[in-house]
Amino acid sequence: MKDSRMAQLARNVVTYSINLQKGEKLLIEVEGHDQILAKEIVQEAYKVGGYPFVVFIDKDILRTQLIHSSLEHLQSLASYDYYRMNDMDAYVLIRADTNDSELVDVPAENIDQYWKDYYHIVHAPRWEKTKWCILSYPNQAAAQRAKMSTEAFEDYYYSVCNLDYSALSDQMDNLVLFLNRTDKVRIKGEGTDLTLSIKGMPVQKDAGLQNLPDGEVFSIPNKYSINGVISFNTAVHFRGTTFEHIVLTFHEGKIVDARSNDTAKLLEILNVDEGARYVGEFGIGLNPYISKPMNDILFDEKIWGSIHLAIGTSPIQCQGANLSSIHWDIVYIQRKEYGGGQIWFDDVLIREDGYFLPKELQGLNPSHSDGTGRA
Repeated sequence: MKDSRMAQLARNVVTYSINLQKGEKLLIEVEGHDQILAKEIVQEAYKVGGYPFVVFIDKDILRTQLIHSSLEHLQSLASYDYYRMNDMDAYVLIRADTNDSELVDVPAENIDQYWKDYYHIVHAPRWEKTKWCILSYPNQAAAQRAKMSTEAFEDYYYSVCNLDYSALSDQMDNLVLFLNRTDKVRIKGEGTDLTLSIKGMPVQKDAGLQNLPDGEVFSIPNKYSINGVISFNTAVHFRGTTFEHIVLTFHEGKIVDARSNDTAKLLEILNVDEGARYVGEFGIGLNPYISKPMNDILFDEKIWGSIHLAIGTSPIQCQGANLSSIHWDIVYIQRKEYGGGQIWFDDVLIREDGYFLPKELQGLNPSHSDGTGRA
């Protein structure tokens, strides 16, 4: 039986997230083996007069390629796939992996080469000119990561992905205004006292356009402005490893000390290139329906009452931004049940224990009555 929630999600992706127009070309990439959601998006693309193209990426095959391929081969693959991406008007990625650790035993230097000499080359036109959206697929692996039954996870998944993001977008505008006039941001909490500057840097809201689920406002820190320590309290999966209890110490923007449950692997990632020891993004999670970690960064960086830092490259390149071959979001939840915490803008307390204090921002606070509605 056809799931009307999936049909609605596909419609939202095509008509809202990427706003596909008649005659536009859409590339749909599927990591894994989802066919149902991809098919729904294809059908919705045809309804608006678009031209969908579909590519399936099998991580097991990719693993074999990364172990054995040469730089020359990667560059050859990139030249073909760049041409296709550059010819597209829109792009959708569906993450439907069944094994998050498929690439864990690929040598680190091979992974780095793949990102530098294939991925960043192929996706450059997407970042520069293409409308795009990334979302996960609610399969059993995703439910297992979230420690939920498949049925319960599916219900949750559709509730957060089919949220009315246009309404949330309106509420985000006030936070964008606050950030646009802020110089110094201070983040405080258990084991955390960190300062950074966003003066003159771009600020952007994400409300259902480039990610589903969505719900964050982010800025680009001035590269050398970060000082202090942050103790992240949310596990994060990156390059085949699940990291917990990450503690980073900064001096003039650079990570000078790093610890976690796997410090050796953490340091290996931070030493990928010079930019991997600097931060490219400071984000504030705002989705009222996402209240706990799901072990999927598409969800976790949107948790209400959280902030996140992205180690590595900035999503918007500008003067003062960082550049690296990696972009790794790590989440710090500041609600009371996670130890509490504060955000200060230019020495004014803006958010405490997850709740915004200025009247103009209180519309972003979840309702006390049910934990999900708007205040």
